Amino acid sequence: MPALPNDLTDRPKPLSGEEESADLLSVTLSRMRLRGERVAVDWLEDGEEPPLAPGSAWLLIVRAGAIGQMETGDLLLLPHGVDFPGAPRLVAREATELLTCRFHFEPDLLPGMVSALPDWVHITSAEAGGWLEGLSHFMQIETIDVQPGASLMMARLIDLAVIRALRTWVHRGGAAGWLGGLSDPRIARALKLVHAEPFRGWSLEELSNLAGMSRSSFCARFQELIGESPSRYRNRLRLAEARNFLRTGQGRVGEIALAVGYESEAAFSRAYKAQFGVSPANDLRLGPAVGPIRSQRLP
Repeated sequence: MPALPNDLTDRPKPLSGEEESADLLSVTLSRMRLRGERVAVDWLEDGEEPPLAPGSAWLLIVRAGAIGQMETGDLLLLPHGVDFPGAPRLVAREATELLTCRFHFEPDLLPGMVSALPDWVHITSAEAGGWLEGLSHFMQIETIDVQPGASLMMARLIDLAVIRALRTWVHRGGAAGWLGGLSDPRIARALKLVHAEPFRGWSLEELSNLAGMSRSSFCARFQELIGESPSRYRNRLRLAEARNFLRTGQGRVGEIALAVGYESEAAFSRAYKAQFGVSPANDLRLGPAVGPIRSQRLP
C-alpha cells in the first residue's frame, strides 16, 4: 500500500536542462512501460508499402533507399501507430532496405502522458549523427544472427532509439504537454519535482521558487509549454497514479484516496470520475481497457 510521502527537507542539486530533461523523459517512459517487441528487416520494391499492422507503435529506420519523405539513414517514430488522420504516406520510391521495429506502451497507466506524445517524428540522418547508425547496425546483426538473449537485446535497442528520437524532437522546440516542458530547464525542474512526489501538496510559490521564477512568470510559461496550469497538471498526474494503484491492487478506494492526498473518499471519487468518466470502484471492476486513450489528448 503506498504511503503518504514525507516533505522534502533538502532542495535538489541544480542540474543542466539536458540532464533534467533526459532524467524525466527516462523516468516517465519507464513508468509508461515502454517495451520494444520486435525488429524485422524488410526489402521493399518501388511502390511497395511497409508491413505495419494497425494498433501498434512503430519505429522505422531506412538503411538504404527512400520511402515517403525518408532517405537513407532517416528514422520515423510512430508512437500511436499508423491509423490516424494525416499519417505520413509510406511508399517506397526505389528499392529500399527498411528496419521496422514494433514497440508498446501501457497507456492506461498514465494516459495523459502517452497522449502527449507526438503522432509522428521524423529524424534525418544529419540530425541523428552517429547514434542511429550504430543502433540500426546492431539491430540488423541481431535479426540476422540470432543468439541467446537476442529478444532482450533488440527490446533494449528499440527502447534506446525511441528515447533518443523523442529527446531530439524535444530539443527542436514546439513539443506540447509534459514533453514541451522539458525544453525549458526551469519548467523541467518543476516537472521533475512534481513527478518525483506527485502526492505532495506542491504550492505555486514552492514550484516557482524552485524554478527560479516569479509566480506569474512561472504560471504563464508553464501554461504556454504544457497547455494547462500547474495545479491542473499535478491533479491529473496524481489521479493517473491513483488509477495505477487501483489496477495493480495496491489498496481499497478509500485507502488510495488518502494516500494520494484527498481528504475523503467522496472527494476523490468525484475528481476521479471527472477525469476518467468512471468511478474508482467501477474502474477497478472493469480492468485496464477503459475508454479510448487517444480521446484524452492534452489540449
